[in-house]
Amino acid sequence: MFGNVSAFVNGNMYAGVFGDDLFVRLPEPEGAELLKVKGASYFEPMKGRAMKGYVVVPKAWRGDAAKIRPWMSKALEWTSKLPPKPKK
Repeated sequence: MFGNVSAFVNGNMYAGVFGDDLFVRLPEPEGAELLKVKGASYFEPMKGRAMKGYVVVPKAWRGDAAKIRPWMSKALEWTSKLPPKPKK
């Protein structure tokens, strides 16, 4: 996706890399919680065009799997509950 690496479940994207940003797809309460962390932001593949439900994890967390893993797990769990995308 976007010429970078992305992770999908049932055809729905739940995480990915864009440039040097790692982003995850979260429901509103968890997304708002992550956005309170310094360095987290809305995922905007184009400036001013945020993708609803996607949050960039702080760059300071790079290399710290213990901080990233819970958010990846939440993203996978949430997205796996969405209806599967039809096959093309």
